[in-house]
Amino acid sequence: MSQNSPMSTPPGPAPRLSDFTFVAREKLRYGDTDRQGHVNNAVFATFLETGRVEMLFKGGADLVGPNGAFVLARLLLDYRQEVNWPGEVEIGTSVAGFGRSSLRFQQGVFQKGECVATAETVVVLTDTTTRRSKPFSDEARAFLEKATR
Repeated sequence: MSQNSPMSTPPGPAPRLSDFTFVAREKLRYGDTDRQGHVNNAVFATFLETGRVEMLFKGGADLVGPNGAFVLARLLLDYRQEVNWPGEVEIGTSVAGFGRSSLRFQQGVFQKGECVATAETVVVLTDTTTRRSKPFSDEARAFLEKATR
């Protein structure tokens, strides 16, 4: 891997939970842990999904429209520190940008006020009948413009 590769770029300073426009919470389950005694890395994708889904469907606008569904197109995740059971995590989510049918989020996972992971995720609005991307409605675009930081 090249030293100029995006994969070798450090994640930068940790955000604060207050940097995000929407916060969701997840209770940690004992079954989330692995043999090392911390929450397994794969569970972080579920935390991020909770943050996105709650923001998308509790935001007050119909973003999907008829026959619409979001699919995950990209997940770039930086682990910053381990998470331990018991307890809960808070997931901060903000809309970072959007296109004709795609929506980009910045997200952070926090335990006891400390940022334990950061992520950039992209979802694409699709038509469940054609299985192809579909554009956001005017109503959805207006909502997303207000939500974009």
